[in-house]
Amino acid sequence: MARPPLQIGSWGKISTSITKVDANGKPLGHTAKANFRDHDGHVRDVTATGRTKSAAEQALLSKLKDRARTGGTGELTAMHKVGDLIDLWEKRFKKLVEIGKRSPTSYDTYERVIRNHIRPAIAQLRIGEATTQRLDKVITKITDKAGASTAKTARAIISGTMSLAVRYGAISVNPMREIEPIESAPKNPPRALTAAEVTLLRRSLAADPRAVDADLPDLVAFMLGTGVRIGESLAVTWSQVDLDAGTVEITHTIVRVRGEGLLRKTTKSAAGQRALPLPQWLIAVLRTRQAAGFRLDAPIFPDANGSFRDPSNTRRHLRTALSPIGSTARRNLGLTLRALRRTTKQTRQQVAATIGWPQHRVELLETGRIKPTTELLDELVTAYGLNLADTPDLLTELEAASQPADSDRLSWIRSHALRKTTATALDDAGHTARQVADQLGQAKVSITQDVYMGRKVANPAAAEALDNAFGDLDLT
Repeated sequence: MARPPLQIGSWGKISTSITKVDANGKPLGHTAKANFRDHDGHVRDVTATGRTKSAAEQALLSKLKDRARTGGTGELTAMHKVGDLIDLWEKRFKKLVEIGKRSPTSYDTYERVIRNHIRPAIAQLRIGEATTQRLDKVITKITDKAGASTAKTARAIISGTMSLAVRYGAISVNPMREIEPIESAPKNPPRALTAAEVTLLRRSLAADPRAVDADLPDLVAFMLGTGVRIGESLAVTWSQVDLDAGTVEITHTIVRVRGEGLLRKTTKSAAGQRALPLPQWLIAVLRTRQAAGFRLDAPIFPDANGSFRDPSNTRRHLRTALSPIGSTARRNLGLTLRALRRTTKQTRQQVAATIGWPQHRVELLETGRIKPTTELLDELVTAYGLNLADTPDLLTELEAASQPADSDRLSWIRSHALRKTTATALDDAGHTARQVADQLGQAKVSITQDVYMGRKVANPAAAEALDNAFGDLDLT
């Protein structure tokens, strides 16, 4: 009876022979050899050497296992570990990043989810062991531990790796296909600023010294007037602005890539590269900035050194400025509290440690960015050796600062709310969803409609039609 053939990626019996001896005939070198069936079906000899028989066999085993894992041709089998499959998927995704087909920030996000959640859960499984049932349990655990958003990212990554395994012939069906979509609480509906809120926002930022130092008033105006993303705004150079024609070219965005720092890269899709008209009020803002001097190759919103700004830092400045902006009375109280602390020669960190507060709470009070209460101030001034009840001037400032401020209404705003505001304004003016999507740089109109346009009355004429149909019924 014929001997059964070797399985793909497996090897036969290992044999060893002495290949070198000394003058006395003592073995100095050994060669180990085995037949290996490659993934193209051909059986080939694989050899390795070592000073001893055992060393040669171990070297050969290592070589055979490595050959089985890589298959010589990059093939995969169901016996390969999922970790090997993930390595291959990451390598292919990184290549797409290098040629500009994927965003480096997406790679960073995926790599973090793989490192923190996917590899610990399934890297040591064989590909053939990654069944729908096992993967479903993994996704459920990630959902419970890290939330629906992270679980959705993990689901997409695992599905991509398993799809790769199908294409390489390791499995015949993607086991992620039968896993139910991840359900999560619905997001808040898109919220755009009203005209009154836009006015209040711009006035509040202009009156806030820290917001002015962070160059937020003009940046917010630019985002409202164009609808561009914050990274795209920070990537625009003066050479891309034509104030006479009233246009700006959006071609790049600023991202921070781990290990590489800030990068100015092209927008993530062809739809993101666009020329936009500028409203007259925004042209006036930009002319004022030009009057202060500029270079054509410089960003229109530079950092303190004239270079491109970090979007993450800029978002943090915006959150700080709007959490909440507060009032003049709160800022005045904050200055008084800061002066009191300095008279005691204490740092914010020392004060916070004394009364058991997080350090940022002292900072928020001193910068007028938190609504003060009697309890908060009473606890704070004890660290300065004061009794709040014995300081009538401070109590007077506290009463004024504790009053509601108009700017408190702006604390919900984040940078994407500005894009929603632009989209909703264009929608209200009668622009089509396709026109609004082109303004925002989005390829899919459905995303623009679902995420960036504020909901309106679906059909204003419906009430009149129903009134005509049923309003004259005789119900007596």
